[in-house]
Amino acid sequence: MLTGFAHAAVCVPDLEAAVTWYADVLGLRVLSPPYRMEGSQIEQDMGELVPSPVVVNAAIVGFGMDDRVIELIEYPAASVAPAGPGRPSVTRVGLTHVGVLCDDVEATRSVLESRGVEFLTSGIADVAGLKTTWCRDPWGTVLILMEKREEERPYWRQLLP
Repeated sequence: MLTGFAHAAVCVPDLEAAVTWYADVLGLRVLSPPYRMEGSQIEQDMGELVPSPVVVNAAIVGFGMDDRVIELIEYPAASVAPAGPGRPSVTRVGLTHVGVLCDDVEATRSVLESRGVEFLTSGIADVAGLKTTWCRDPWGTVLILMEKREEERPYWRQLLP
């Protein structure tokens, strides 16, 4: 049976640029630097999902050495559509956003704004025991930044007894 979460995958058109952005702008650690997978094993794994030849460039970024990470993926041999113009949609089917915890959402937003991060909301909300604000990476992936009221509780239990 299922035992836990491993990662959220974000498809990007330029892996090196994405690794730099997630590390330098957001401050995530590069846990596994960019690597390339191709050949029979990755063909067997993804050959029904990605046009052949299956070539995957990937890197793992996160905050610690655990299974809750972001996997940045580039498919250099496949035709991957870039993010469209305008605002991203969090109501489309598929990955809609990645939640990231921070200790001070106001200070974090200020720092990220100074680094040119595009925010999708004009301010900070206080909802379900969390302070939240929404932004996106340069390729359109939506991120919600969340500050917990009670650090010892999971983000989703902030208002529960």
